[in-house]
Amino acid sequence: MPASPTLPVGRTQLRVPRFGLGTAPIGNLYAPLPEDQAVETIRYAFKHGINFVDTAPLYGAGLSERRIAAAVAGIPRDQYVLSTKVGRLVQPDGRVTFNYSRDEVRRSIEASLERLKLDRIDILLIHDPDNHYQIALNEAFPTLADLRSQGVIQAVGAGMNQWQMEMEFARNADFDCFLLAGRYTLLEQTSLEFLAFCQSRQISIFLGGVYNSGILATGPQPGAKYNYADAPPHILEKAGRLKTICDRYNVPLNVAALQFPLAHPAVTSILVGAISPAEVEANLKALQTPIPAELWADMQTEGLLAAGTPLPEV
Repeated sequence: MPASPTLPVGRTQLRVPRFGLGTAPIGNLYAPLPEDQAVETIRYAFKHGINFVDTAPLYGAGLSERRIAAAVAGIPRDQYVLSTKVGRLVQPDGRVTFNYSRDEVRRSIEASLERLKLDRIDILLIHDPDNHYQIALNEAFPTLADLRSQGVIQAVGAGMNQWQMEMEFARNADFDCFLLAGRYTLLEQTSLEFLAFCQSRQISIFLGGVYNSGILATGPQPGAKYNYADAPPHILEKAGRLKTICDRYNVPLNVAALQFPLAHPAVTSILVGAISPAEVEANLKALQTPIPAELWADMQTEGLLAAGTPLPEV
């Protein structure tokens, strides 16, 4: 497995690469995926230095975790970092339930370990507690913090599509990291205050949703997705302006979208899904594609990036 540059997770001894693999697609969350293709995708990522993998019981009702188990079989446990989540569960009848109680958090972790066929998980995230703040803070977090103090896990965080509640968690408990999806991207920089706060507290940020559900990957075409739905006109218009600048410098929009968020010093890693080795390879090539400084300067000059947004260094 090639060595990749790594950064620490918060103030812990854990380190992760700047680029990780999100495994919602591998759990058939969006479309069915053959088992062998899913396993091959994970192994290809590992082979090319992407040894940080994020999953959740929600992804395919445990299927993502089971496929990770198949992919990591035989790989020494200290050669990869694994993150999974608690709080969102898929019931046998297909219903998605939310439960952040102490007992359910412990049961969820035990079930994840069984599916993963592992004896430890590195990072545990409280999953989408948007309408469950108090129980997440008062029961889920202390449960995970106890496991951290015992050395059972190394880092505690939360994973959400909003930064405001993550900010409240950061102010009121000792979190190591947060997974934030879709709120710090080339299209949207609404979370600058939160990122600065986390940086001041040495809390790591993992970014998901860097393509804002697809529009920054596909471009502003009809049916392009934003926030898991069809993109509204003002988002299509802004994405079109971003693409026009990218075209000016012969840089694909998805390449700019992938590289942009890594410029923020609060961002430890970005998590991007893939459903094939070819997609993993394409993402790695996109990260290595040169982008002229003038492209970022034009976006800033045209008011497409929020004031104070760090720009990638060339």
